[in-house]
Amino acid sequence: MSDKAEDWPHPRLTADLLGQAAAEDVLLQAAQSGRLPHAWLISGPRGVGKATLAYRFARYLLAGPGDEPGLFGTAETAGLAVDPDHPVFRRVAANGHSDLLTLERRPDEKGKLRSVIPVEEVRKLLAFARMTAGEGGWRVAIVDAIDEMNRNGANALLKVLEEPPPRSVILLVSHMPGALLPTIRSRCCQLALGPLAEDVVASLLRRHRPDLDAQEAAALARLADGSAGRALALARQGGLGLYRDLIAILEGLPRLDVRALHGLADKWSQSRNPAAFHTGMELLIWWLGRMIRAGSTGGELAEVVPGEAALARRLLAGRPLAQWLGLWEKISRLFARTEAANLDRKQVVLTAFLDLENA
Repeated sequence: MSDKAEDWPHPRLTADLLGQAAAEDVLLQAAQSGRLPHAWLISGPRGVGKATLAYRFARYLLAGPGDEPGLFGTAETAGLAVDPDHPVFRRVAANGHSDLLTLERRPDEKGKLRSVIPVEEVRKLLAFARMTAGEGGWRVAIVDAIDEMNRNGANALLKVLEEPPPRSVILLVSHMPGALLPTIRSRCCQLALGPLAEDVVASLLRRHRPDLDAQEAAALARLADGSAGRALALARQGGLGLYRDLIAILEGLPRLDVRALHGLADKWSQSRNPAAFHTGMELLIWWLGRMIRAGSTGGELAEVVPGEAALARRLLAGRPLAQWLGLWEKISRLFARTEAANLDRKQVVLTAFLDLENA
């Protein structure tokens, strides 16, 4: 999945970028220095604005700020912003700028979204690199996301990075930069984006989901761990309700309510809400991770649901931290195997919670 959510406008349509001013300033200073690196690896968690920043920088370069220093104002007032009414903004939004190439997963001939960016798509970048700029300025390529290339595609991309054409910039979006070929990382200027502040996530969430009240938006922002994309996905999937159900079951430890647990397992595994299983299990693993981090640092768990901080303290007092870490790893592996081994989803939920009870 690229760095965008279903409810979110595509990054090429997005004018605003919140919470990433430092990263934006790095790109701005590089562009204004006259020594702009030809390739950038823009990395960070999903949903924090990586692709939005890439398109924002692409518009800035294509609009020609280097030739007209005052076009968009000063760095303090405008950053990389290009007015939505500017012709370049409109052409990028329509995916119709001849000097911009974007590579991302696209539907196959049957209309199903491909699992990877095929090498055939990457070869378009090789041809693009040999062309001169149609409008006499920069040529920009955006790969969203490079993590979704297979090995053949990555090797084809490496050829362009090794012999970069003049007046061109390649922007690689990555959710997992550590998994990329070291030769790709070494040929890029790396720019890491951090998680967004909770108030920024809540603000973005309210903008795109005005049906949510302030309390719901704040709770979802905390669950999202700094990712606006994850916050929107949780809102769409009923994540807050799933999380409340999860905490209610955990409150019963060390002796779980068997009837309530079976009810939860049925709810998470039913086909009427296919996202419930994945969202619920991810929230369980996320909560255990937060509890372990709180135990390792001696800090207090930041609450989404009242009473969960006291629950965490009680559970941490009952078992060594190493035992909780072992359970987190065991449940994470169980969840990861579910699809590959076609495991029964209800049984996976029951097994995960019974492992916690048996601890």
